[in-house]
Amino acid sequence: MGTAVVTGIGSWLPPRAVENAELANRLGSSDEWIRTRTGVRRRHVASAGMAVSDLAVEAGARALKSAGGGEADAVVLATATPDHPCPATAPDVAARLGLWSTAAFDVAAVCSGFVYALAAGTGLISAGIARRVLVIGADVFSSILDPDDRTTSVIFGDGAGAVVLRPGDPAEPGALGPFDLGSDGAGAGLITVRAGGSRQRLSGAEPGPREHFFAMAGKAVFWRAVQQMAQSAGAALDRAGWRPRDVDRLVCHQANQRITDHLADELGLPRERALSNIADVGNTAAASIPLALDQARAAGRLRPGDRVLLTAFGGGLAWGSVTLRWPSLGDGAGGAAAGAGEGERDA
Repeated sequence: MGTAVVTGIGSWLPPRAVENAELANRLGSSDEWIRTRTGVRRRHVASAGMAVSDLAVEAGARALKSAGGGEADAVVLATATPDHPCPATAPDVAARLGLWSTAAFDVAAVCSGFVYALAAGTGLISAGIARRVLVIGADVFSSILDPDDRTTSVIFGDGAGAVVLRPGDPAEPGALGPFDLGSDGAGAGLITVRAGGSRQRLSGAEPGPREHFFAMAGKAVFWRAVQQMAQSAGAALDRAGWRPRDVDRLVCHQANQRITDHLADELGLPRERALSNIADVGNTAAASIPLALDQARAAGRLRPGDRVLLTAFGGGLAWGSVTLRWPSLGDGAGGAAAGAGEGERDA
């Protein structure tokens, strides 16, 4: 059977960068406290009037340019911060990219959303429904963060990344290998926005003043993230016939630098093989993996032929992993993404 092959990539960050000092002064914290606990030095934040669709359009346009331009038969947008609860944001993104009458839908799997969207795009191609799929991960978490909660407001940033998929052979560069996906709804309360959905609206109770904000049980999530990504990554490696030592680059969801380090240890990989850009962009949720891939490619830290393992964990709880051998891709920067390539480093 054929599979989906990555044939283009692009990313975009809002121009405004917020340094730790700006947040530390307001939260009564310090740059050192933030860096040692999260690995974040700065993050990009959407300006007033900006929405996730704006970021997605920019990243999507760059990915299409990288793929040589042209159309897409489907647009799959992974986001936890859509422009509106209804309708989905993907159709608007498709229209603004000039992709008229294109199938378009959102995937809501929070920080694991991009891996789920890749699986959906691969399914569309494998089923013969689409021949070219634009897969985007984009989030503006600044829109749902409690500005007074220093456990979350210092971690997250806004951004978008995208890839273009086409049909291909499983043995060729860029082919997405076997996926591993999973979830555990019993842990839904660990990562959540409690208000705004049908359960809260139909409960008859008014939401509390902070229930419209994102909340996360950090300590519990930390170890669940490491354990579930390690298990999922191991399953994807087994299905691909790879051993951990075969992996040239580990690209996990950029949740926290310590999570990345512990995950590499769990997999038996040298930490320097784990790509990280969290220092300069923070946790960009569904955008984190494609952003890290594009910035690593631009910086020369991800080269054609590299064996790459992608893995993510997020709200739901949901997780997923997939392998690929990195292809040679065109540059879709075209007015380079804000901060693209800046500070991207090996963990």
